[in-house]
Amino acid sequence: MQKFLDRFSLYDLIIIALLAALGIATKSIIVPLAHIITGPFFIPSGTVAGGFYMMWLVLGFGITGRRGTMTLMGLVQAILVIATGIVGSHGVISLLTYTMPGILADLGLFLIGHRVCCLPCSFLAGLLCNITGTIMVNLVYFRLPLIPLVLSLSIAALSGGLGGMLAYKILEQIRTFQNRDQNVGSNQ
Repeated sequence: MQKFLDRFSLYDLIIIALLAALGIATKSIIVPLAHIITGPFFIPSGTVAGGFYMMWLVLGFGITGRRGTMTLMGLVQAILVIATGIVGSHGVISLLTYTMPGILADLGLFLIGHRVCCLPCSFLAGLLCNITGTIMVNLVYFRLPLIPLVLSLSIAALSGGLGGMLAYKILEQIRTFQNRDQNVGSNQ
C-alpha cells in the first residue's frame, strides 16, 4: 500500500481527499432528489444520481493524472461513510461497493490508454463507475429481476457517462484558468 501511495504527491492526496468528500456530500443531497423521479418506477435512485456523484472520481483522475486515483478516491469514500455512518453506508461492505467503481474505471482507462484526456474517455470512466456502483449495490441490497436490472444498468450507463462528460467540461475550465494564470505570471 505504501508503494501505491508513494506515486501520489501531497497535492494529489489533498485533491483526492477533497473530491472524495465532495462526492459523499453531493450524494446525500442528490439521491433524495433523484428518488422523487425514480421511486414511482421502482428504480434505485443511485442509478440516476450516481452519474453526478461519480463525476468527482473522474474529475479527481483528470486533475491528478495519476493512475489509481479513482480507486483511492473510492476507498477514501468508503472509509468516510463507514466512519460517519451517513446515508449510503453499507457497513464494512462499503469497502467493496465504494472502491469497485474506481477500480473498474481505472482499469478501463488503463486498457484504452487514456487519462481523462478527452470527452469519450471521460464518458467511459463515468459510465464504468456508475454501472459498477449499480451492480455492486444490486448484489448487496436490491437483487432486481433481469428486466428492471437491465433498465437500471441502462440508466446508470447514461447517467454515469453524462457525469463523466460534466467532469471533463469542469476539467477544461480548470485547465483554462491554469493556462491563463501561467500566461499572466510569465508576462510580469
